[in-house]
Amino acid sequence: MNSSYLPPSVTVNDPPNLPAEGTILFQGDSITDGGRGRSADPNHVLGHSYAFIVAARCAAVFPWMNLQFFNRGVSGDRINRLYDRRQEDIVEIKPNLLSILIGVNDAASAIKNLPEACSANTFRTQYERLLNEVVQQLPHVRLVLCEPFFLVNSAREFASEMDAAVKERASAVESLAYQFRVPYVRFQNTFNAALELAPADYWVWDGIHPTYAGHQLMADAWLRTVNTGDKLG
Repeated sequence: MNSSYLPPSVTVNDPPNLPAEGTILFQGDSITDGGRGRSADPNHVLGHSYAFIVAARCAAVFPWMNLQFFNRGVSGDRINRLYDRRQEDIVEIKPNLLSILIGVNDAASAIKNLPEACSANTFRTQYERLLNEVVQQLPHVRLVLCEPFFLVNSAREFASEMDAAVKERASAVESLAYQFRVPYVRFQNTFNAALELAPADYWVWDGIHPTYAGHQLMADAWLRTVNTGDKLG
């Protein structure tokens, strides 16, 4: 496929905009979980998601920064479940930087009318409650909020409904990034641009879960956003 678009990449020549000797925690659902191990085994502890790629690049190039990376994403999680495990999986880790990607399971639950499903407004309220409590207990934590995303795939059930529901929740997360004046990683824009080079299932095989190529795009987008330090609001 010929295209004028080339996926933007990140060359880490200068130290990343991360706290030296800091703890960086990635939170979210299966996209972040990435099949991570549940033990201290360093071969598997970060899984195979964008979080692993970010950690691998930064730790390998800048070992003197002594960064610690944690992944506590849980497959299938929605905002209420993330809130329920906030103490052990956020506060007790005491991250210097907390990155959150959540929302796609909330969207899927809503369109299927599953138990615990909530509206986009309730999703925002619950998310705001989580952030307020984390900031209250960890007043110096840096937040990075990530945009939930969906790529329309004809094989995906309820594709058009999912697209709309995810967009509603992405709008809610963006508004929280403005409210808390924190960086907002625009994953949907990243994937939309990449469609000029390859079809949706090359990047996100089922509309929700990225391939290895998609996770690389996510890692690049995450580092670009964090390194520029751009805050909404």
